[in-house]
Amino acid sequence: MHGIVQGVGFRWWAQREGRRLGLRGWVRNCSDGTVEIAFAGAPDRVSEMEVQLQQGPPASRVVRLEELAAPEQLPDGFEIAF
Repeated sequence: MHGIVQGVGFRWWAQREGRRLGLRGWVRNCSDGTVEIAFAGAPDRVSEMEVQLQQGPPASRVVRLEELAAPEQLPDGFEIAF
């Protein structure tokens, strides 16, 4: 995610949304100021998370989402990675 996505509670918000939707995955800050997120689950829930990510939490401003190759493994729940 690109935009104002660090220092605004984005990781905690994404974790809460991922858990609410029953997704598996993680979210983490990157050193370049972006946020990286990986998740999987039921197709309708994945689509809903993608829509939510366009908005982000109230203090954020998502400018662009960039889709990358999915990691081979995801945790059973939805975690904040450090």
